[in-house]
Amino acid sequence: MSWRAMPADFPVWGRVYAFFRRWREDGLFAEFHGRLRGKVREREGREAEPSAGIIDAQSVRAAATVPAASRGYDGGKKVPGRKRPFVTDTLGLLLAVAVTVANVGDRDAAMPLLQRLRSLHREITLVWADGGYTGGLVGWAREKLALTLEVVKRTDDTTGFVVLPRRWVVERTFSWLMHSRRLARDYETLTASSEAMIRWSMVTRMSRRLARPRAAGRH
Repeated sequence: MSWRAMPADFPVWGRVYAFFRRWREDGLFAEFHGRLRGKVREREGREAEPSAGIIDAQSVRAAATVPAASRGYDGGKKVPGRKRPFVTDTLGLLLAVAVTVANVGDRDAAMPLLQRLRSLHREITLVWADGGYTGGLVGWAREKLALTLEVVKRTDDTTGFVVLPRRWVVERTFSWLMHSRRLARDYETLTASSEAMIRWSMVTRMSRRLARPRAAGRH
């Protein structure tokens, strides 16, 4: 998955990478992504800006190109590599992402991510989370960010796989992203490049969604 392995019908790899780096550093990936997300939400009959989100984290293996200083080991999921904390809206569209080393705890990774979420989406008031986000994070989010962090837990008598309210939405987003070969593991030297690749994958998905004709009877 190196930049030098570009398809033959692309320009030379150095030129492609130069555009990627410029767009990443100038924030163009985030801008494209944000505009498309608003269009998709409006097409689905929602306001362009969401008022609620769902937070979770995905751990993925890191390739040999990832520096040792920016990867770790997720002991809970037994994954060596990096962690991708996400916040999505209720449609599963990405709102915020911050790639970290895999050994960072979910609650520790959530604090800067929620701060980023608050700065990007001022209308967000409610975020759903799983049991890994309990404890002091709930009070911190309420006091520092004016966010209600609502934990959706499994009941004690539940066995096997169960689709839990709200939480399944972000799990579906993880599945969408894993359809992108570049995201099956983390290949990027910089975490900023990892975040840009995640946004670009979502840009591709949202573009295809907007290009599809509307189903009959939908307005």
